[in-house]
Amino acid sequence: MENVGPVVSRFGLENLGITNAGAIHWNLPVARLYEESLNRKESILTAHGPLVARTGEHTGRSPLDRFIVRESTSEGQVWWGKVNRPIEPDRFRNLQRLLRAYLQKRDLFVFDGYAGADERYRLPVRFVTEFAWHNLFVRNMFVREDDPARLEVFEPGFTVLAFPGFHADPDDDGTHSRAFIVLDLAARMVLIGGTAYAGEMKKSIFTVMNYRLPSVGVLPMHCSANYGADRDDVALFFGLSGTGKTTLSADPGRTLIGDDEHGWSDDGVFNMEGGCYAKMIRLDPEGEPEIFATTRSFGTVLENVVVDPRTREIDLDDDSLTENTRGSYPISQLPNADQGGVAGHPRNVVLLTCDAFGVLPPIARLSADQALYHFLSGYTAKVAGTERGVTEPAATFSTCFGAPFMPRHPGVYADLLGAKLRRHGARAWLINTGWTGGGYGVGSRIRLRHTRAMVTAALSGVLNDAETRVDPVFGLEVPRAVEGVPSEILDPRSTWADPDAYDEQAARLAGMFRDNFEQFADGVSDEVKASAPGG
Repeated sequence: MENVGPVVSRFGLENLGITNAGAIHWNLPVARLYEESLNRKESILTAHGPLVARTGEHTGRSPLDRFIVRESTSEGQVWWGKVNRPIEPDRFRNLQRLLRAYLQKRDLFVFDGYAGADERYRLPVRFVTEFAWHNLFVRNMFVREDDPARLEVFEPGFTVLAFPGFHADPDDDGTHSRAFIVLDLAARMVLIGGTAYAGEMKKSIFTVMNYRLPSVGVLPMHCSANYGADRDDVALFFGLSGTGKTTLSADPGRTLIGDDEHGWSDDGVFNMEGGCYAKMIRLDPEGEPEIFATTRSFGTVLENVVVDPRTREIDLDDDSLTENTRGSYPISQLPNADQGGVAGHPRNVVLLTCDAFGVLPPIARLSADQALYHFLSGYTAKVAGTERGVTEPAATFSTCFGAPFMPRHPGVYADLLGAKLRRHGARAWLINTGWTGGGYGVGSRIRLRHTRAMVTAALSGVLNDAETRVDPVFGLEVPRAVEGVPSEILDPRSTWADPDAYDEQAARLAGMFRDNFEQFADGVSDEVKASAPGG
């Protein structure tokens, strides 16, 4: 095997049982990865600098193709079920053997870096990829090591092997399809095959961190984070896709820590990543100028964005390939971001939902018990057109606002969050970025400027002692007035033309909350259970 690149680790790929590969490209800089990707026709160069790659059949994560090896050291700590699906060690070892055979004479790309900006909790990670653009993706997304001396002696704590061209045989390998994402916590390895969607690499390591960090008292979180005038004015934004997690944390008056994955230790909050992975579909250059600028920057990788074959101009409004177009870029491309990725304890924790039923208030103050209830629920709603077969709003409950990436029981994360909220006195808020005046198809989306005004008021402290009313269905404390927000918006029932229809829809959603929460009822306090909506 020929090792090439600026710095080659002494801990070579032979330690993974990889022998007789072709050229192994170690820790290449961005320009070299551009050259390799373009020469191999993996991607195309756009008019303004980013690379665009297509991921083929898989334009998003494949949850049914994700498995965790059931082995003795972790078996009792994993919450097995529909999300964390088991596969036997022999299946993993056979896939590993077949993958090594696939790698014979193939050129490989290696990136060595870290998950975690805080050196006390970071995990050294190595990615071995088939595609050069995949290597550029992980270079963007993870914390980079710039010291050649450290790279030379780098030893991975976890390794990801990502080879889209290698497919499983479901009958022989015990997989769901020809694609697979298999995580072995004991072997400290992830095998990915049959899918070119780059997000699988990022989320695999996030899953590993979600397994590791609770054992040292750190809460891993699927959230964005920023801070105000100083690093001790931290705000967290939990939310599922489409709720505004990235948009609301990109506040020109505050400094971004990170847009997706963080840890909360005894010393404060830290970013797990070194970059951002934003949805690009219909990106608004006026509403999100900083993110839009990354689509005009060298080093950005765009997935499944449509490109004019003649001019190489990109079209961010074209969803003909997928609604889930994505952009990966280093956080250094954002002018208002903290490059160190470490800050103090949160003063405010914001839980975001996009309620397409149009019945939740746009802002509510939560007690600690209510915060845990809504954290475990992880509610948002899908709307018609976002997925095949969705013709009306559909409630989605994803515990901890990130169920696909949480290998432990949700109670582990909820207990950590509750303890930290109480210890540090953080205020909790529920922000609804969904519909007002009726549900999807009748009402309208709450305007972004109104949501920003509510978030600003909450984070500034002006709502701490504001007069509130208690929502009769959901039991939430709703401010009666917020500067810059029409007062009628704060009472969703008053915005409906038919109050009886509102009452019926609100009772229906409250019932969905209660039904979903039954799975957690035996593991939470009476106070958390009492936070359930009425009806």
